[in-house]
Amino acid sequence: MIRQFFTAMLTALALSTSWVAAAATDVNQASVAELEAIKGIGPVLSGKISGARQQAPFKDWADLVDRVSGLGPSHARRFSEAGLTVAGKTYAVPAGAKAADATAARDKRRDTRAAKDMSANKAEPRSPKHGRGGSQPTQSPAGAGQPAARDKAALSVSPS
Repeated sequence: MIRQFFTAMLTALALSTSWVAAAATDVNQASVAELEAIKGIGPVLSGKISGARQQAPFKDWADLVDRVSGLGPSHARRFSEAGLTVAGKTYAVPAGAKAADATAARDKRRDTRAAKDMSANKAEPRSPKHGRGGSQPTQSPAGAGQPAARDKAALSVSPS
């Protein structure tokens, strides 16, 4: 039973790999319509790609990303997964970029948490006994909602 399962999985993997290879579109040879068939590439980006390609064919993914504005590493990865190739090669994340991406993601999470903490601190005033300063809520004097005695007298006098 397990052997049949593994055989079926390997067959499915082989078929899916050959299908992706057959569906690959090389950026140096693709027409504008073929480029637009790649998910995420629209008329504007395909025009930029074909314009840059007229100057010289793309050597590799780094060359494509450098020469086409609006196309970064994350787009390159997605387009490669959708079947785009450069000189017959799929996009591979540069070795140093993985570590940099992980560091950037960690820093973004930390900054987001710090911003949430700061906004929470602004909403809650701290009392001095916690050692962080802040102000105590002020209490209104007794009868603050009532008019003063002299105002009562002025209110009770009616014009004659």
